[in-house]
Amino acid sequence: MIRKGMKLYSILFGACPKCHQESMYTYKNPYILSDTLKINEHCSHCKTKYRMEPSFFYGSMYVSYGVGVAFAVAAFIMSFIVFESSITMAFISIIITLVALMPIIMRLSRNIWINLFMSYDKSLVKK
Repeated sequence: MIRKGMKLYSILFGACPKCHQESMYTYKNPYILSDTLKINEHCSHCKTKYRMEPSFFYGSMYVSYGVGVAFAVAAFIMSFIVFESSITMAFISIIITLVALMPIIMRLSRNIWINLFMSYDKSLVKK
C-alpha cells in the first residue's frame, strides 16, 4: 500500500516531496497540454521551493528517456508476447503508447527528478 511518507507516494501523485500535503502542479490533469508542466512556485504548507535553481528540471529529461524506454518495453511485451501481434503492430503500439502517455511520462520524470534531491520530513506535517 502506498501512503504518505513514502517517496513512491510523491513520485506517483506529484505531491510535495517534503510534506506530501499538496500537488506540485497547478493543474492535476496532465492532459491539459498547455499546462502539463506548470508547477507551483512553492508548497503552501511547508513553503518548500520547487525550483531550486532556474534550470533545475532540465535533468528530468534524462529520467524521461528511461521512463519512456520502460513504457515502450512494456508496450512491446504486451502487444508482441501477450497478444501475439506482428512485429509491425508491436512497434505501432509502442508509438501509440508513447504519444498517448507523453504528459504522464513528462510529469513522472519531473517527480522522480525532484525526489532524488528532496526527502520527506515528518516534522513538517501538522498533526
